[in-house]
Order: sequence, then C-alpha cells, then structure tokens
Amino acid sequence: GGLFGGKDKIDATDGTGGDVTAAEGTKYPAMTDEEIEEWLSHIPVFAVTDSKGQGVVLRPDNDTSVFYFFMSPQMANATLQTLKGANEDMDLRISAFSLGKIWFRILNAGDDAAVKLKAPNSEDSEGMMAKGVQYRLVPDTRDLMGARMLLTMDPADGEKLKAGGEFNAEDAQKAIAKAMTDSPKFKETFNEIPVFMIQQMRLQKQAKAEDGQAAPEPVNLLPMYFSLQNMVSTWQQFLSQAQDVKDVEPAINLMELHELVELMKKESEIDFRNVILIPPVPMAAGGPEATQASTEDDQLAQMGGATLGDL
Repeated sequence: GGLFGGKDKIDATDGTGGDVTAAEGTKYPAMTDEEIEEWLSHIPVFAVTDSKGQGVVLRPDNDTSVFYFFMSPQMANATLQTLKGANEDMDLRISAFSLGKIWFRILNAGDDAAVKLKAPNSEDSEGMMAKGVQYRLVPDTRDLMGARMLLTMDPADGEKLKAGGEFNAEDAQKAIAKAMTDSPKFKETFNEIPVFMIQQMRLQKQAKAEDGQAAPEPVNLLPMYFSLQNMVSTWQQFLSQAQDVKDVEPAINLMELHELVELMKKESEIDFRNVILIPPVPMAAGGPEATQASTEDDQLAQMGGATLGDL
C-alpha cells in the first residue's frame, strides 16, 4: 500500500491513452511465462564466471553449493575481487545475463536442476554434474535498506522528511537500527528483491503508425524501479518540469519481485502489460543533483528486449 498518502492525486486517466487499472469489474488476463520472460528480459544481472562464461559455484560449506546473481555490478565486482585476492591464478570476470532468460530456467527451476560444476581453469571434461545448487539473486544493499526503512519509518519521521527536514545522527542511527530489526519483509540478503513505484508516475509510449494510417493514441505505462534513488531522482525532475503538481504528495509503493511475478500470472485488475521495469542506473559522482534522469523517450528506448547474455 501507499506509504506516503496524498491529499492531491494526479489524474492518471487524463485522456492520453488510458491507464494501467481496469474499470470496475474488468480483469486483465494472466500473463504467460513467455510474456513474463520478455517483461524481464531487458534487466541485466551480473555473476562471476570464468573467461568462457562458465559460472563459478561457491561452496560456503561442504554440503552447500551456491551461485550468485547480483542486481548491482559493483557488488558482483566486489565478489570477483575477493575471489581473485584468495586465488590469484583464477581467470575470472563479471558476465551479464538477462533476468528474463534465467528467471524460470534457473532462479525458479528448483534445486533439482542439474548443472555442471567445474573448478576454474579446468578442462570441460573435468566438470561433474551436480544437483542441489542454490541460485541466489542479490539486491543492491542500499535498496534493501531503503525498503526496510520505508516499512519501519514512523509517521512522524515521514512527515518530517516530506517537510524538508533532516535526521540528526542520533535519529538516523535509530532509524537504521529499527529497519534492521523490525522490518516485516526483506529480512534476507538474497531472493527478496524490492521494487519501488510512485502511484502517480507514468511514462508515455508513442505507438508507431502503420503505413497510411493515423498514429494510435500514446499508451500510459506505470514505471517500477529497482533503485529507490533512481525513482526519487526521476520524480524530483518531473516535479521541477511540471509546475501544476508541485503540491502533490507521492504515494510510494513497495513490492517484492517474486510476489509481483506471481500476481502477473493471475487475472488482475492491473494491466501488467502496461507496467515497465526500469533497470538500475548508476548515480553521477555528485549525487542525485548531478544525475540527469533520462527523459521518457530515452528510458523507453533503453527498454528493448536485447539479450544481455545467456547461460
């Protein structure tokens, strides 16, 4: 639900092509696995592999085999540097994969999916087939903490932040401690992926005209973000350009990616085919102020289904 309520709401059905919510009594059909794969296909995830792209399976103990996919390339690189520091002869790198390609086939295929385990730099023939590998999708720790804080923030703290106030060091430490211990969700450091949205935000997608035909009306898309910072930056830029909505309070919503996909597989009053996932974009060195949020056209241009990698 909305974590920050708003008295004034932007009318999302402003005659520019409809909205993502159905009329009362109407339900949109469930999405197929193929549609969900395509919906996730432009999201990159990162893993440590050898120079041939073979995944490096880690064994934290003798009974557990783990393979990590990271939402953050920086976190993947930190794991790479740790492995290289302990094993200088390992020929390792970071490889990018399409989240859509691995969602059903790997991440949610169950522990019985057989994979080849091989030591780095070994010949292919030396690999052994193994089951029981745990595939873990790891969110950016900043977004994980942001999700926890949103779920545990006192109403008074929310009002203070909305009014432009700042936390002192003591208040900030208390908020962080509360987020670490009291959050009802996102307690794990893997396989719980926060997705952020602001109910009033929309992107417009201009459909292409057929030869000799008038261009169809543009379609409104609800953007959902993996990066809380990206979403806030985009919202602030939107407010700076839209003078008539400066007093609108953003209704921030938070979902978990696996739960979101399960909702998409059922009939729904939300048209998930008009929801778009925005990949994380690194912030500029100077912080949010120095980062120019992409225009709607730029963001939509980057949403193509190009495969970033495959296993």
